[in-house]
Amino acid sequence: MKQNRKKYDAAFKLEAIRLATEGGRNISEVERNLGIGKGILSRWIRESKADPTEAFPGKGHLKAKDEEIRRLRMELKRTQEERDIIKKALAYFAEDQK
Repeated sequence: MKQNRKKYDAAFKLEAIRLATEGGRNISEVERNLGIGKGILSRWIRESKADPTEAFPGKGHLKAKDEEIRRLRMELKRTQEERDIIKKALAYFAEDQK
């Protein structure tokens, strides 16, 4: 049977991190009290420390740098397709000149 993953919003994650870091409690105690899986809070703390401003962008949202990479990849793909069309057109017209 497939187990549904619980989804937590950014506010919940930030509050859990605050409880663990400022409350004088250990991480496993906070995880038990909040009913979250073992090791989850440690991962949230690492993610928050690695990128405090964009640690939890939310479902379907990308961090700014990841969004920029996605946009650039799409632009590169479009440019490559345009280049391929131009190459084919040049080859067609070069053949027509013979």
